[in-house]
Amino acid sequence: MHLFKITAAIILFTCLFSCKNESPTMLDMKSHEAFRPKYHFTPDSMWMNDPNGMVYYNGEYHLFYQYFPDSTVWGPMHWGHAVSKDMVTWDDLPIALYPDSLGLIFSGSAVIDWKNTSGFGVNGNPPMVAIFTHHNMDGERAKRLDFQTQSIAYSNDNGRTWTKYEQNPVIKNPGIKDFRDPKVIWHEATQKWVLVLAAKDRVKFYSSPDLKSWTYASDFGIENDARLWECPDIFPMKVAGSNTEKWVLITSMQSGAPNGGTGTSYWVGDFDGNTFTCNNAAASQKWLDSGKDNYAFVTWSDIPASDGRRLGLGWMSNWQYAQVVPSVKWRSAMTMARELSLHQVASDFILKSKPVDEFKKLEKNTKTIDAKASKEPIVIMENMTTAKLTLSFKKPSQGAVIVRFSDSQGNHTDVGYDVALQKYFIDRSHSGITDFSPEFKGKHLSSNPYMSTQLDVMIYLDHSSIELFAEDGACAMTDIYFSTESYSKAEIITSGDVVELLGGSVTELAK
Repeated sequence: MHLFKITAAIILFTCLFSCKNESPTMLDMKSHEAFRPKYHFTPDSMWMNDPNGMVYYNGEYHLFYQYFPDSTVWGPMHWGHAVSKDMVTWDDLPIALYPDSLGLIFSGSAVIDWKNTSGFGVNGNPPMVAIFTHHNMDGERAKRLDFQTQSIAYSNDNGRTWTKYEQNPVIKNPGIKDFRDPKVIWHEATQKWVLVLAAKDRVKFYSSPDLKSWTYASDFGIENDARLWECPDIFPMKVAGSNTEKWVLITSMQSGAPNGGTGTSYWVGDFDGNTFTCNNAAASQKWLDSGKDNYAFVTWSDIPASDGRRLGLGWMSNWQYAQVVPSVKWRSAMTMARELSLHQVASDFILKSKPVDEFKKLEKNTKTIDAKASKEPIVIMENMTTAKLTLSFKKPSQGAVIVRFSDSQGNHTDVGYDVALQKYFIDRSHSGITDFSPEFKGKHLSSNPYMSTQLDVMIYLDHSSIELFAEDGACAMTDIYFSTESYSKAEIITSGDVVELLGGSVTELAK
């Protein structure tokens, strides 16, 4: 959970007295609501950031999230709450956790305590247990270092109502200013709960038999790393096509992302329930998404073994400009829910990602795109504002292959592949409204070069967002945009050779 480098007290006064009644002077309300995605989760109103407490239980995917119900900028944090049967369509529920005498409710996680190790369950049913960071405002104002602690709450009615543990906090602060965002898992091999949390420039591991009493186990970090780490997650995964199991540690970084600002990274290594081991941690850090706008990505707990997928989503924004984007009633959306898979490449391991299959239920009116070679633009989509595009190209010898999304005013965002750089990109330099932040405009490059002879891309277009998946999911990029009208046209252009489109399809997405 990001503090934005200024005191919570200043933010609170700014939110309550300057921002609460923002007026849509820049845009009319009709234009403003055109920014709202059709198939990405957004709060009905006000401010949202990190996904929290993601857990599956009794047929429902729970999404809790950092929420300030009194403004469209960051303020005293609550846990908002929504549920879904399919990770596509969401039902809003009342706020789950409110600030209290111990502090604001910062980021955290939730699990189902199947064995009732906590003793919170009733009538033979396991409780849902949330663990989160309490952020004490008085402690921060007093410039103490111990104002963030970890606490728990439990629910016995499918997450609809919550009781905070009377002996909170369950993990006290050892004297670290940034000490937050706990993620809890059940470690099967050692039959105990394991918790990982962010502690300034590293993560710390703890273990517990009952979710209430916790013992410190170890640290993992990079020597001399000055970046602020946040929102960790850890989980085992089988390497695709083998029986080899590795552990993935996700951390979101407050700076140093591939295209500036905030981003979500990961390591692949081994974990014995106490210590995470990764050879050459500095060199082994990779990026889950190299666009500008995928932060605090975490995965759902308690996905049934019969499903077997590793599923997650992230906050679709960047702290460089999240509080000033030109929306009025609400701010921020979540990425599409994604499935992760782990693959071995030579002696290395990488995560691939793709949208969950459940989004296929939105597909209708598919148009097949025939193969064509041309130096002139090839129009492949018109009068469609939410779409999935699946396209294949022969890689040219120079220049770039570009899919340009545009509106009737000439605003456009380019998604493509740069041959000289051997990288995919999203360029939103002329995307529409960009003057709210100097960090927003620009051409954003994938974190790695890709040398395939055939370019296979899948692009999801929504109102105010584009998500690119290429190289069979090894490349993922997410960028938001703000145009006064939604993009409704897509055309293929080239800045070099004749573009050779090998074929593809454009599918409308409708809820």
